[in-house]
Amino acid sequence: MENPFKKVIKDEGVNTEGVNTEEESKEDKETNSAENTHNENSEVSEETAAENKEVNNDASENKINPLQEKYDTLNNQYIRLAADFDNFRKRNEQEREALLKYGAENTLKKMLEVLDNFERGLKAIETVDDCEKVKECYNLAYKNFTDVLAKAGLETIKAEGEVFDPNFHEAVMQTPSSDVPEHTIIAELQKGYKLGDKVLRPTLVNVATEG
Repeated sequence: MENPFKKVIKDEGVNTEGVNTEEESKEDKETNSAENTHNENSEVSEETAAENKEVNNDASENKINPLQEKYDTLNNQYIRLAADFDNFRKRNEQEREALLKYGAENTLKKMLEVLDNFERGLKAIETVDDCEKVKECYNLAYKNFTDVLAKAGLETIKAEGEVFDPNFHEAVMQTPSSDVPEHTIIAELQKGYKLGDKVLRPTLVNVATEG
């Protein structure tokens, strides 16, 4: 049976092809618009993902590693300690050089007084014929000299009558004797001196041996 709607459309001269074409064009436009929208959304999503990746990378870079932080702290402490030690070493060297150069300054200043007394004594005995006067001047100068050395810390090492001690005495002679015990110092041949506990020069002695 023939479709009556088809006949009506035919009789009225309606162009069905044109309608189909317009509908197809409309559908194509909608399809293209949807595709463009999808593409735009995809581009936006890619850009957002890239931005998020950059943010995450920046966050990872800005995040402080505890081990790295501890290393940096220790390294800075080491650098400061090394600098402090270097400054300490330089100060010690300067002080040592100053001590070697000026360490005897105070002693020499005291010795100037002794030198003055010797000069006065020499002038005093130029016209003196009395030996006792010369002896007196000499004794005064000698006492002044030994007093200055004692104030500087110089001590005489005891020897005669003491038991021989190789830390303070040097035996240059040995004499058999029955009057004193063996190893007793019976004569002092040259005085020895010390500064505190440090021996400047041992005493040269004669030591008794078994007679």
